[in-house]
Amino acid sequence: MTDHNSTTLAFHPIASIFPLLEGAALDALASDIKTRGLLEPVWIYEGQILDGRNRARACALAGVAVQTRAFAGTASEAIAHVWSLNFTRRHLSPSQAAIADARRNQIAETYAPVRKAAKARQAEGGREKVSQRIEQPPNERKTDTIRAKAAGTNRTYINVADKLVAEHPEKATQVERGEKTIAQVTREIRREEILTKTPAAPTGKYRVLYCDPPWKYGDSGIISKDGITEAYTKAETHYPTMSIAELCALPIREIAKADAVLWLWTTSPLLAESFDVIKAWGFTYKASMIWYKVRHNVGHYVSVRHELLLICTRGSCLPDVATLYPSVQTIERTKEHSAKPEEFRAIIDTIYPRGERIELFARGHAPKGWAMWGNETTGF
Repeated sequence: MTDHNSTTLAFHPIASIFPLLEGAALDALASDIKTRGLLEPVWIYEGQILDGRNRARACALAGVAVQTRAFAGTASEAIAHVWSLNFTRRHLSPSQAAIADARRNQIAETYAPVRKAAKARQAEGGREKVSQRIEQPPNERKTDTIRAKAAGTNRTYINVADKLVAEHPEKATQVERGEKTIAQVTREIRREEILTKTPAAPTGKYRVLYCDPPWKYGDSGIISKDGITEAYTKAETHYPTMSIAELCALPIREIAKADAVLWLWTTSPLLAESFDVIKAWGFTYKASMIWYKVRHNVGHYVSVRHELLLICTRGSCLPDVATLYPSVQTIERTKEHSAKPEEFRAIIDTIYPRGERIELFARGHAPKGWAMWGNETTGF
């Protein structure tokens, strides 16, 4: 073993598989080293710290010389060495384990191009030897399932973690530090992506308004047996939701004509709060329709198999056509989250054929005669 001044030692890229200690945790390690000395040496590879970055930093804080030991092996062996020394003792959550494995995989792949290039030169008759330090990355041929099993996490997290490390490094760091889970940052990314596409507030004046708000429920959702996949009904998994206050603040009063009708979708848990939105938008509740979905759905008290379509008016806006549809419409729901049957739009068009019409928080392409506003529309 050799003594070193810890401030002169750089960190090897392979060491970055696992995060550095910060704050109180690093101070506690420094205090322990100052009291009992450095019990485990710092591993050096290619002149840099391979394992023991935290011990080296703690030694600097404690004023203790760093004892080092050289690691002799290939790059893949060095990666395996760091993983073996750190993975178990870190007590990582499934999210953190997935990020660590993604970093390990990313680092391993950095050696692959060099190895492939050297092999290509050999195949062309070149005499250049492949460095003994460049070997097959340990995870190059592993599937997500095999990697997940080795890391003690799951295949979905492994797949997402690879993307976070490559495309959203700041989010990966938050997960790595235990500040957020993979599920949380995935929802944040989805929300950020959608919000960047949010169009300007709707303009014009409309007599018929049809709206399926992105209600915020404030619960944790239903978690499936794999510990990750959130239920069909967990809204924030699919789109950014809005609080009652945010919905009330929308300028719907400004785009509704003095005589107008609002068709507002809501659910049983948020039925009471819906009336706050109706009032804020300048409408008065008149009647409702029920969509009976037939298929089982989750719920906290009962299997909620229906949604409500509230009919509200502003000024005088009775139907143009006196066709009385049954208030309960039995239409089996699809697997698409929150998708509403087109039969209800047809009912609206039948009894309110006159006047400008707009769908708020719309998805897809605008039907003939309709303006659409929302960040998931494909046409206006």
